[in-house]
Amino acid sequence: MPLRRAIYPGSFDPITMGHLDVAHRASRLFDEVVVAIYEGSDKPGALFTTDERYQLAVQAVADYPNISVDRFSGLTVNYVRTMGSSIIVRGLRAVSDFEYEFKLAHMNDHLAPDVEVVCLMTSADHSFISSSFIREVALLGGDISGLVPDHVRDALREKIAARAGSW
Repeated sequence: MPLRRAIYPGSFDPITMGHLDVAHRASRLFDEVVVAIYEGSDKPGALFTTDERYQLAVQAVADYPNISVDRFSGLTVNYVRTMGSSIIVRGLRAVSDFEYEFKLAHMNDHLAPDVEVVCLMTSADHSFISSSFIREVALLGGDISGLVPDHVRDALREKIAARAGSW
C-alpha cells in the first residue's frame, strides 16, 4: 500500500493546542502529516515571521514521529501535488468555520479534482481556540496557558515585550 501523506496547511500564527489536536488526530488516520506553514503575505495582526512560526511548529510536533513541518507559498493544491499527496486536512471548530471551509473545498476541487479535503472536527476542549484570539488575549496580558504549548506561550510573551519596547 502506498504512503498516505496528508498536508495540513495554515498560517499557524501561532500554532495552538487546537492545531496540534487536529494534526495528532490526522496522524492516526494517515501515514504522515505535514504541517505546512504558508509563507505568503502576512495576515493583518500577524506576530511571527514565517521562520519563527516554522520553529515554533517544529518544536510543538517534536514528539510525534509521523508529523513534520514544512513551508510553502502559492496555491495549496500545487504544494500538495509537489509533496506527492492528494489529501488536505482542515480543522472545523464551529458552524462558522464550515461555510468558509465548504467554499474553500469547492474551489480546491475546481483547481485540483484529484485532491481531497478531509475536515476533522476539533475536540470540544479546543473548539473556541483560534490563533487570532490567542494573539489578542496575549497582547492584552491574559493567561493563554494550556491553549498553546508552553514554548509558544513564552515566545508570545517575548514578542509582545519586544514590541512594547519599540512603541
